[in-house]
Amino acid sequence: MGQYNQQPDFATIASAVTPSDVFSAATKLNGAALYVGVGGNISVIMKNIDGTAGNAVVFKNAVEGTFLPVIVDYVLATGTTATDLVAVY
Repeated sequence: MGQYNQQPDFATIASAVTPSDVFSAATKLNGAALYVGVGGNISVIMKNIDGTAGNAVVFKNAVEGTFLPVIVDYVLATGTTATDLVAVY
């Protein structure tokens, strides 16, 4: 994300997220914030945590139209019911 002096970070890149239970370079988000289009549960692997399902954290009842206040490397299909997720950097 870009930063302007003492101001908060602003996203400069965005892409749709397809939840996946495969841990690979193709599915790694490399430290993205998540926008939640349609609310629900979101199962993630936080940034800099070993990419294994045992390290997943589920955020329950994420509200639609908001940002999840965490930085993640993976969004898992198992346990994720929220849709229209967008990774922002």
